[in-house]
Amino acid sequence: MTGLQNRLNHFPISFFSMVMGLTGLTISWQKAQHIFNIDLSVNVALLALTSSIFVVLLVMYGLKFISAKDQVMNEFHNPIKLNFFPTISISLLLLSIAFLSVNTGISHFMWVAGSVMHLLFTLYVVNAWIHHEHFEVKHVNPAWFIPAVGNVIVPIAGIPLGYTEVSWFFFSIGMFFWVILLTIIFYRLMFHNPMPEKLMPTLFILIAPPAVGFVAYMRLTGELDSFARVLYFSGLFLTLLLLIQVKRFAKLQFFLSWWAYSFPVAAITIASLLMYEITQIQLYQYIGAGLLALLTSIVTYLLIRTVSAVINHEICTEEH
Repeated sequence: MTGLQNRLNHFPISFFSMVMGLTGLTISWQKAQHIFNIDLSVNVALLALTSSIFVVLLVMYGLKFISAKDQVMNEFHNPIKLNFFPTISISLLLLSIAFLSVNTGISHFMWVAGSVMHLLFTLYVVNAWIHHEHFEVKHVNPAWFIPAVGNVIVPIAGIPLGYTEVSWFFFSIGMFFWVILLTIIFYRLMFHNPMPEKLMPTLFILIAPPAVGFVAYMRLTGELDSFARVLYFSGLFLTLLLLIQVKRFAKLQFFLSWWAYSFPVAAITIASLLMYEITQIQLYQYIGAGLLALLTSIVTYLLIRTVSAVINHEICTEEH
């Protein structure tokens, strides 16, 4: 029992990035089947798997809060781990998108809960950034996008649910902080020491803001204008930039941060499929299909690798 309690005490908040990746995969397959007019009967299975994992992680972290509140508060005040707490609210928002075509009532509940929770996280984190006492440039990494820029996800389900003004509010917050944080992060990458190996996978998070921003902007306006194209092609360029470094990432030791590969790839996959749906240009069909195959392979591998790491006590252990 002591061993189980010890592992629970070191159950990391970054586990919720799994849900982001799995929900991204679910939404990607939903979009692909809709666009290509096929039914592979995988939507319900993927949604059930993702929802179940989210509930399990929520229960586990809730038990950690009850039995080891000090450990939770240490994570909450850690300048790096703090940014992973909003993965809980983002998971709810992504699940609300996935549930839109399945059950509007569940989708609406998750969207409201996720939106309120994410706004509170954003206010807290931005306030901590402004009035910090212990943040340094070395703490900056793309995971900082999660609390503030994660707001761009809200309109994707918000518009179909009828929350137009609220959706614009959240979209504006996300775009505002995207520009600010992108500048800070590139400054840190170019003029300071390289990021620790454990955080290297978070570079893929750079893809997510413009890719998700494109999908959200299309929901808000319904028009493929110049700004929409800037968002999509920014995301596509960052995807290419990171994919040509695949050998560098392949050499890294496995950490839970590897799940940072999944959701950003899902975001650019969905954006590419949407581009094909809007333009009917076949190139986007090939890009979307290729990225979907890559995303499916990545998530499958990460699931296997994560289960193996849990069994072999490679995670949920004290960090050194």
